Amino acid sequence: MSTLQPTFAPQRIALLGAGRVASQLGPALLQTGHQVVSVWSRTAASAQSLANQLPGAAVSLNLDFAAQPPADLYLLSVPDAAVPEVLAAARFPVGALVAHTAGALPLALFEAYPKVRGGVFYPLQTFSPGRIIDWHAVPLCIEAADEAGQALLLALGHSLSKMVQPVATLQRQRLHVAAVFASNFTNHLLGISHALLTEAKLPFELLAPLLRETVEKAIAAPPFSVQTGPAARRDAPTLARHQAELSAHPAWLALYKSLSDSIQQQLPPAELNNEAGL
Repeated sequence: MSTLQPTFAPQRIALLGAGRVASQLGPALLQTGHQVVSVWSRTAASAQSLANQLPGAAVSLNLDFAAQPPADLYLLSVPDAAVPEVLAAARFPVGALVAHTAGALPLALFEAYPKVRGGVFYPLQTFSPGRIIDWHAVPLCIEAADEAGQALLLALGHSLSKMVQPVATLQRQRLHVAAVFASNFTNHLLGISHALLTEAKLPFELLAPLLRETVEKAIAAPPFSVQTGPAARRDAPTLARHQAELSAHPAWLALYKSLSDSIQQQLPPAELNNEAGL
C-alpha cells in the first residue's frame, strides 16, 4: 500500500450517519484538520450526539443538502442496506462528490444518480463502541468514478492513514469476504472458546499466548501452510473425543465437524502435519 502523502488540503465534509464508523471517523477527521460541516442521522438524537463532539458541525434535519452549506465530500457511513435508501431520498448539489464507506457495495450503485459523482472510502477495520481506533494503521480502500474524485479521496485517506490504496469494486468485495473470515468468523469462534472455558471454570486468558502465536504465524507465512491440530493430523481418536465433548452443543458440534472437514480437504494427505502438537 502507498505510504506517500500528497499535499494536505483541509476538506469540508458532511457525514451521513452517526453509528459505529461515523462516530470514530468524525473526530479523526477533525483532529487531522478537516471540517465536518454537518451530521445527519436517521435519528436526530444520534446526529446531535455526534455533532456535539465536532465543533462547528451542524445537525442536518433532512436530506436536502442542496439547500445547506456546501461540502467538498458527502460521506455515507450508514449500514449497507440503508445506502440505496438514503441515496434515493437525498438531494445533493449537482456535481457533488458522494462516497460510501461500505466494503461490499459496488461503485456502480451511483450510476442511478448521474447528478452526483460517486466514490468509495472503505476503512478495513472492525468498529465497536468503547474501542478507540488508531487511524494511522487502518487500511483505506479508495475508488471513484472520476479522477478528481479519486484524487480528493486519496488525499483525504493519506491525511488519516499510512495505508491508503486504490481498490476496484471486484477486489474490494473479495477483500470484504476475506475480512469476514479473518475477523467476524474468528471472533465467533473465540466466543465459542470463551463459553466452553466458562463451562469448565477456566479463564479465557489461558488462550492468549496461543492466539498471539497463531496470528503472528499466519501473518508471517501463508496460513494454510502452517495449519496444525487434530484435523490436519487426521487424528481420529482426538476428533472423536472433541465431538463427544461438544455433544451438549449441537450447533457447535456441527461447526466443529464442518471446519475439520474443510481443513482435511484443504491439505492433501502428503502435506499433513503428523507431528505432535495442538
